[in-house]
Amino acid sequence: MKIIPFFGVLTCLLYSGAFAQSETNREISIEADVVYGHKAGMALTYDILTPEERNGAAVLFMVSGGWFSSWIQPERLIGMFQFLLDEGFTVIPVRHGSSPWFKVPEALTDVRRAVRHVRFNSEHNRIDPNRIGVWGQSAGGHLSLMLGLAGDDGDESSEDPIEQTSNRVAAVVAYYPLTDLRGLSGPNERVPAFDFDVDEEPNVSPILFVTEDDPPVLLVHGDNDSLVPIEHSHKLDQAMQDLSLDVEFVKIEGAGHSFDGDNFFKVQNLTKEFFVAQLVD
Repeated sequence: MKIIPFFGVLTCLLYSGAFAQSETNREISIEADVVYGHKAGMALTYDILTPEERNGAAVLFMVSGGWFSSWIQPERLIGMFQFLLDEGFTVIPVRHGSSPWFKVPEALTDVRRAVRHVRFNSEHNRIDPNRIGVWGQSAGGHLSLMLGLAGDDGDESSEDPIEQTSNRVAAVVAYYPLTDLRGLSGPNERVPAFDFDVDEEPNVSPILFVTEDDPPVLLVHGDNDSLVPIEHSHKLDQAMQDLSLDVEFVKIEGAGHSFDGDNFFKVQNLTKEFFVAQLVD
């Protein structure tokens, strides 16, 4: 299997496409820059977008392309997430320590803490701690799968109440994700986040964490993706099917490492229907 060693910052491109299609909804309340941790003298943050009519469930979106995580004014994010906000979901864009300064394992540690922090503060966030879903694209899809397949119940021995809290999630949506990072680590000019120790590869490969207690997963992948071959999703889908797990794999014909035009809205609708079925119905 060959992977072309480039992962564009697609998240920002998809944001701009969404902005053009939706105006800010004044009925969405925003709690910006919630600090869920610190590292290297910097704050780790997420935003909380809450619709006026809530269904009690939350979707955490992994702000990650190439494990690069950028900040955008939360008011400008509403357009991208309007289709979920309209269904009553609270949407929480999560930023992690960004490449090139931080690598894949560190990004995973960050988003795990973010889930713990959201759950620990679920009453304040006005969400049901048992109805938390995660969603991401490319690197964000990889992180979402790791959250879903390798969650834990927290560390009871920790003195930090956040770290004592579970980071398990109830549903996962991943667009064109890497599912096996074995053989990819080491210095890489185009993907600096891959520059981590080879011994860490199994710890960040979702395919190795498929077990009977995994939550439902929706995989969406273009069959013309030259950046992350569709075999990554095929293999994870098969591994989950082998254990009779709840997995749905949707192949988008002709699509590459992004979705546009009719495919954009098709995938948006698939995502909405999946989260409604898993977190609401």
